[in-house]
Amino acid sequence: MSADAMAPGTQQQRFADYLHRLAQAAGHLDRTTPLQLYCTGLLLPGERKSVEPMAARLAPDNVRQRHQSLHHVVADAPWKDEDLLEVVRHYALAAMQQRGPIEAWIVDDTGLVKKGKHSVGVTRQYCGQVGKQENCRVAVSLSLSTGQVSLPIAWRLYLPQVWVDDRKRRKATGVPEDIGFQTKPEIALQQIRTAVDRGIPQAPVLADAAYGNDSKFREGIDELGLLYVLGVQSSTSVWKSGTGPLPKPAWKGKGRPPKRLRRDRHHAPLSAKQLAFSLPPRVWRTLTWREGTRHPLRSRFAAVRVRPAHRDDWRRGAALLDFAIP
Repeated sequence: MSADAMAPGTQQQRFADYLHRLAQAAGHLDRTTPLQLYCTGLLLPGERKSVEPMAARLAPDNVRQRHQSLHHVVADAPWKDEDLLEVVRHYALAAMQQRGPIEAWIVDDTGLVKKGKHSVGVTRQYCGQVGKQENCRVAVSLSLSTGQVSLPIAWRLYLPQVWVDDRKRRKATGVPEDIGFQTKPEIALQQIRTAVDRGIPQAPVLADAAYGNDSKFREGIDELGLLYVLGVQSSTSVWKSGTGPLPKPAWKGKGRPPKRLRRDRHHAPLSAKQLAFSLPPRVWRTLTWREGTRHPLRSRFAAVRVRPAHRDDWRRGAALLDFAIP
């Protein structure tokens, strides 16, 4: 970055321009100042980023009025977060691509620990922030990444089934009637489809096993013509090279027709763990992917081609996959 771009006046002007773009996306003049102040408050020192302590830092002599205006734009004003994210994408993506191409679309979810039970979507569920079951909210996101930086372009709160079925809490918190239950992979796939429709520069989709274990998620990405690198659990069933599902069982017209593949111990898929242990030492390679805090991060990997195994393989015609085992 040039010395001119680092000058205080230039930075302030760029920040003001950025806030102005966000305010325009909010859609109404009376939201402009509160939204700009709210974004400013998020960047000010202080651990608590809720409205009341932010109002005290922004207007120590008029906390009550500032609190009301900030609370209105956050809790009551009908602007769409998708519109703001779209503005952010247009603002940041061009600058990102000047430093390098988009290398990945990253699917992830973020857990937000909460103590109460009234925030939308809060329940006891797995929280990645603490690595265990916790009272929290979870948001699913899709981010674009170059080799140096990443940018979230979609962000949606996951609404658990207990919330979907609770009309009283939905009404009290303003959850729209048309919001139904979707799994996290379903939310992520919808975000990916939207990104494809908008013509965003494509790249392989990356996600952990929470998404990679979902066969419909994998198939949905494949139908969009995108490559993907997804984690799976060690118990995931696969057909190793040279094997595959049996032909569709013959039905002689008696009783119900077969719906699932009949397997025997001589013709059955392996778990990913079993496959890994069956590979000879010569196929393994030690790879380093980045520098860690103490030493380079490295592990052994093997790449083999497999078929994902399903109980109805003879109906699916499962495609071949390149399968990397760490």
